Amino acid sequence: MFRIISGTWKGKRIVAPKNFEVRPTTDFAKEALFAILSHKVDFEHITVLDLCAGIGSISLEFASRGTSNITSVDNNGLHVKFISETAKTLGFDSIFSIKQDVVKFLKMQKGGNYDVIFVDLPFESDLYQEVVDLVFAHEMISENGMLIVEHQSRTIPFTSDFITETRKYGNVSFTFLQKNTDLYE
Repeated sequence: MFRIISGTWKGKRIVAPKNFEVRPTTDFAKEALFAILSHKVDFEHITVLDLCAGIGSISLEFASRGTSNITSVDNNGLHVKFISETAKTLGFDSIFSIKQDVVKFLKMQKGGNYDVIFVDLPFESDLYQEVVDLVFAHEMISENGMLIVEHQSRTIPFTSDFITETRKYGNVSFTFLQKNTDLYE
């Protein structure tokens, strides 16, 4: 279960079926993340790619805040169906859900022009480095866009010259990456 933090569906609790093996971003961490993003983006005028979307906690939060172009990718068809059905129930036509392995999806992309790409791989995954490298190699991020990787706080499970900051919220951290790092100097 998770709740939508802000926007048109603020406070709405979303309950996934009990047989779903997911780890939604905690409300505490999500609230902190979106507080940061509220100072960096105009939610109504960005494009978002939510990789390893799970049950759609991040995608639905963006939609509730007025983002009109959201792509959610997950390799579990039940998760993708849940995201689509929940979005429809809430009246969000802004979420396009795709059932596909995240690495295969990224390998097929050439230039994405996403303003925000959010990645929430399973914490035990060994794909962090490959996913980060593919996002930048395939030029998926818009000029001033950002990649945000959620991971365990113990360590950053990848390296990159594009890291601008990491924020820790208990056991969860968000590492922000941008190709245009001049914005932060």
